[in-house]
Formats: sequence, C-alpha cells, structure tokens
Amino acid sequence: MKSVALALILVAGTFLAPFGHGAEAGEELLSVTGTDGSVISLDIDDLTALPVSEIRTTTIWTEGEQVFRGVALRDLLDHVGAADGMITAIAVNDYLIDIPTSDATKPGPVVAYLHNGEQMSIRDKGPLWVVYPYDDNPVYNTEEYYARSIWQLIRLEVPK
Repeated sequence: MKSVALALILVAGTFLAPFGHGAEAGEELLSVTGTDGSVISLDIDDLTALPVSEIRTTTIWTEGEQVFRGVALRDLLDHVGAADGMITAIAVNDYLIDIPTSDATKPGPVVAYLHNGEQMSIRDKGPLWVVYPYDDNPVYNTEEYYARSIWQLIRLEVPK
C-alpha cells in the first residue's frame, strides 16, 4: 500500500511541478520557430542576457499598478532575426494569437519574465507573459490588445 501511495505522489509531483515554480537555468522557456524552419530555444539566461525593459501599468487581470520586467518584443524579434509580418504566439494550453510585428515598437509590449520582481509560475500566468503598456496609450485598452496579451507563452512562430 505504501508503494502505491509513493507512486501516486511521484506521478502527481511530475505533473504538478511546472505549476509551482519559476524558470530554472537551462530549462527551455520559449521556442522560436521561423518560417524558414529554423528553431531557437531560449532559457531564462538567454532572455535575461537581452536588454531589460520594464513596464509599470495596471491590467484588467490584476489589482493596482504592476511592474513587469522582461525583454521588449522588438529586441526579442531582432535577436532571433524575425522579418516583418505576423507572429503567432502560442501558450501552454494551446491558446494562440497572431501579433503583427508592427506592435513591436518602443515603448511597446514586453515579454515579461518577472512580475513585481518575482518569476511567474504557470499558475501565475508564467513563465512568460506578453504585456503592453496599457496605461500609456488608450489603444492598448481594447479587446484586440487584451487578446494579444498572451500569458503562459511557450512558443513564437515568426516570419523569416
């Protein structure tokens, strides 16, 4: 009986572990696939090595002003050599949304890996969340941009 209980605990831990922790070095956070077939895997060290951008804003999903830190979408697209066109962003739950590369302006959206100074677990919309500076421009406070604010981001398909 003890071995059955132990087996259940181990199985549950395997499936629930991603929901409770932040990113670890070497763990792929984001896979970027180009239309040319290229694939780039990025971990937290790769993302934090890129220029850091910060957004202080309110959101419809949180209470009060929040601080998001990550890499500007523009810097990420430049890093992976993306061309102009449409990006497809895909989440853990297979939610996907197209984001035009024209959104990738500065200031503009950030692929956040920190929320109020903490890494985000899957349970907390992480490990990556595309966040727009909602308070800086009324156009960002529309359903169109809320839909582009994908959380639990794991993959980007980019034009090349």
